[in-house]
Amino acid sequence: MSDTAMSQLWLSNLTLSHFRSHRRAELELDGRPLAIFGPNGAGKTNILEAVSLLSPGRGLRRAKADEIARKPEAIGWKISGILQTSGQTYEVETKAEAGGNRTVTIDGKSSPQSALGRVSRMVWLIPAMDRLWLEGAEGRRRFLDRLTLSFEPRHADVSMTYERAMRERNRLLKDMVRDAHWYLALEKQMAEAGAEIIANRTYTLKRLQAAQDDASSAFPAADLSIDGPDDTTLINDQDSLRQALEASRHMDLRAGRTLVGPHRVDLSAIYRAKDIEAKQCSTGEQKALLLSLILANARALAEDFDAPPIMLLDEVAAHLDADRRRALYEEICGLKAQAWMTGTGPELFEDLGDRAHHIEVTSEDGISTVGRGA
Repeated sequence: MSDTAMSQLWLSNLTLSHFRSHRRAELELDGRPLAIFGPNGAGKTNILEAVSLLSPGRGLRRAKADEIARKPEAIGWKISGILQTSGQTYEVETKAEAGGNRTVTIDGKSSPQSALGRVSRMVWLIPAMDRLWLEGAEGRRRFLDRLTLSFEPRHADVSMTYERAMRERNRLLKDMVRDAHWYLALEKQMAEAGAEIIANRTYTLKRLQAAQDDASSAFPAADLSIDGPDDTTLINDQDSLRQALEASRHMDLRAGRTLVGPHRVDLSAIYRAKDIEAKQCSTGEQKALLLSLILANARALAEDFDAPPIMLLDEVAAHLDADRRRALYEEICGLKAQAWMTGTGPELFEDLGDRAHHIEVTSEDGISTVGRGA
């Protein structure tokens, strides 16, 4: 393996079986970016979704395991890949039998999903995120946590611990349980996990901000902040957060849910050059801001872990003019990132030339076919 490849994180092989529209597909790769083109509905995004499931969580569509098996067979699905990183090779696989839960194996050994985050790092941008700044805070929290997970794989486990404890606390609140003893252990658990969640998110924003400030980029910089309905959303001290939960108990009983804590935060962004909120920007400016954050995330990860993340950019050319497309491709190639990009036609990727695999995806009778890349 060359020195250039040694500094990369990339999939050298991806195999899909009965996944979405792909009965079977296999790609052999060499670390270059991928320009995946074809008509709408051909199955391009399905390939990116498959790659995203080689990271912790439910992938870029947040689909349940039984929703992504190829129909009408519905016999289950499997994704396997060979991951190259820091001179090491990992065989990774995730699958689900019909009616079963998703499982993960790494080098043939059963592993928790969180273990995927320790051998690979991924960031992605999909069209559904184009309205990120216009819709509710839940989507922005999910976006922030996905970025955070790329820096700290443990963030997924901590978030799950917090959510489980909060669900139990909310059940007590809905049942109007007033005995404090029922809440103490749950609130202690929420405070421990919640303080770590806030610390992880805060670190992520600092790294993103620094990566934007230190870079010369054609994409606009954003000033980021974490906001919330009150100061309790930003408490990163366990004792203080536990006390806040205890003090809020009476108010929470009336509401039937937990009203304080990191699950209430929102992510705010200011378009720095114009000093306006992201939600007030044009569609093109909002897309450019999102790309700027994804690129900043990739630059920061490349600095922290000596390799950029795998980047999944679905319909990336939408709302970008020719100059911005060229600028995006230059940044991706400069990072030496394996970026999986989709678009409707090959002309969208002409500026990449032989710096990328060019792969055509077609569909006939509901079966997707992946062409050989250049």
